Amino acid sequence: MAMVIGGLLGEWWQLEDRLEAIGHWLKQKFKGEGGFTEGFVTASLLFCVGPMAVIGSLSNGLNGDNTVLVLKSAIDGLAAIALTSSFGMGVGFSSLPILLYQGGLSLTSGFLTLPNPAAAPPIILITGVGGLIIVGTGLNLLAVTKIRLASFLPALAIALMLYWLSDRLT
Repeated sequence: MAMVIGGLLGEWWQLEDRLEAIGHWLKQKFKGEGGFTEGFVTASLLFCVGPMAVIGSLSNGLNGDNTVLVLKSAIDGLAAIALTSSFGMGVGFSSLPILLYQGGLSLTSGFLTLPNPAAAPPIILITGVGGLIIVGTGLNLLAVTKIRLASFLPALAIALMLYWLSDRLT
């Protein structure tokens, strides 16, 4: 349900087009070449929606434990090297959305009360939706299909709202 509703909302809000517009603007501003925009969009989605991004940011904000974020940054660094060889320097500019997303999540999570973020049902739902978006990223990279993945970003919030609603109704 979250993926369907989130995908419809994302298409209505034209999230993919807006993210691509940011990539095109950066490409023109910094005289990028080739697959700059595709690299920016792909890397931004890949690095922001994974389970380690959510759990690592929450662990950092709630407990001051940055272990998951350090591991994630090492993995992302290796993936960025591979992506840069295909897409160019647009991949490096994905650090801007990552900073906003992970930094914002870490800072705002200080206001939450979750003893163990990795075991909290809402976080499991968010990471599940993020995992499906990563599967779509893999399909796009393999050129199996072209899925407008940024359109599914609202599904992350929809999953939380559906959990909250089902929790209140039961």
